[in-house]
Amino acid sequence: MNKQTARGLDAELGPMTDADVVDYLQHNPDFFESHAALLGKLRLPHHERGAATVSLVERQVQVLRDKNQALDQRLHEFVDVARANDALTDKIHRLSCRLICARGAAQIIETLESALRDDFGASDWLLVLTRADVPQLARIVSRHLRIASRDAAELKTFDTFFESSRPRCGQIRDSQRDYLFGEGTVEIGSAALVPLGPQASFGLLAIGSHDANRFHPTMSTDFLARIGDLVSAAIGEL
Repeated sequence: MNKQTARGLDAELGPMTDADVVDYLQHNPDFFESHAALLGKLRLPHHERGAATVSLVERQVQVLRDKNQALDQRLHEFVDVARANDALTDKIHRLSCRLICARGAAQIIETLESALRDDFGASDWLLVLTRADVPQLARIVSRHLRIASRDAAELKTFDTFFESSRPRCGQIRDSQRDYLFGEGTVEIGSAALVPLGPQASFGLLAIGSHDANRFHPTMSTDFLARIGDLVSAAIGEL
């Protein structure tokens, strides 16, 4: 920007504003290449109160350093997520293999018991089966298995869950918690509800945790849906 241009702007538009300077520099990125000496003269207040001023170049270096640290932090977060997903994939694979090898309803329940507690950190869990045509499961006596009619009054509180047919995570109603994990089980801080079968036609798998933050509404439910598919396939083979 030469003096003539500056005077022209001043005469026509009035004094230049900060926005005018920003706009000019954005449209003239080579300005400081032709005014290199100016870089050494510009001084900026340091971001820390009471600190000495710094040059424009030093401030640019600091900005780039801060951006690099932020990008590095994001990279570490992505790597952590990738590692966690890899670990979950391995657990899903182990569960798949064990369910394939399971012989009969009893072994399916045993497989779920060990997998959900050891690999997926469940404090408690329950398989609510609403199918009446699986006699093998109907003959099993287990606190982790409950046979119920889809029209049962106790399941009315799950109507919206069954209608959505998607996994749901977070805190659940007291009535739902009491039905799934026992009356007065306040130690269950959060739970995951997983539909089983097409349109939840088989029922649901409930996984409870003492940790209130273990299952939260914003978490991804892709792996829970896969667990639901595996359990549904195993039940369908009985």
